Amino acid sequence: MIPDMYVRALRGATTIEQNLRKDIMFETKNLLSKLVETNEISHDDIVSIIFSTTRDINAAFPAAAAREMGWNDIPLMCTNEMEVVGSLQKCIRVLMHINCCKTNSQLKHVYLKEAKKLRPDLTL
Repeated sequence: MIPDMYVRALRGATTIEQNLRKDIMFETKNLLSKLVETNEISHDDIVSIIFSTTRDINAAFPAAAAREMGWNDIPLMCTNEMEVVGSLQKCIRVLMHINCCKTNSQLKHVYLKEAKKLRPDLTL
């Protein structure tokens, strides 16, 4: 019998030092790799990914990093985060939708670098 599959969502975030394409690509790939590794996700499990960035990031689309990883058949979208006074800057966030048999509480959200401050209760 095949276990029940559900669409679940994983959250993740990281920060970059400078608004440079190479930094955006490197940190986004690192974040995506950690999400996949930590949660034992296969490529075919990924339904879609929404990337958001703070407004001080505009040197590259984070989705381009996923494309460079070969994720050409996964729907990807980039957008900007709301500008809130005093909020974390140079931050890339990810909302990854996946098919899996895990419960929400079994999923591990990934927050790296300065983004750990966003959800200290969820950092690994």
